[in-house]
Amino acid sequence: MVQIVNFVVRQNSRGEAFYALILQSGIEMVKSNTTGRYYATAKQASVTSTFEEEQCRRLIGTEIPGSIKRVACEPREFTVPETGEVITISNRWEYAKEGETLEENVFHGEVAGKPEKQVAVQF
Repeated sequence: MVQIVNFVVRQNSRGEAFYALILQSGIEMVKSNTTGRYYATAKQASVTSTFEEEQCRRLIGTEIPGSIKRVACEPREFTVPETGEVITISNRWEYAKEGETLEENVFHGEVAGKPEKQVAVQF
């Protein structure tokens, strides 16, 4: 399960505003590579929505079946706010509907929720 914990205003390529919901996974205990000590964290991802601001506000706290998965993407630079260190990131966190995996989508003719191009194969 994931929970809607917030929402943000974003702009599309035409400059029009829309709302994205911020989803958060349950708590996870992760061991630090530096100190060897555990810390608590939770994965977050955003999903676009067709909702207006008030509806987004009312949805905060709603639980949704699914999880947040790590997905590879083009490398990008990110500045760590606390230290100012610039690091390169080559993944993002993405919502996955419960029971749905990338493999299931590929075998059902879809990739990332988009119809796969149909190709005729002759033997």
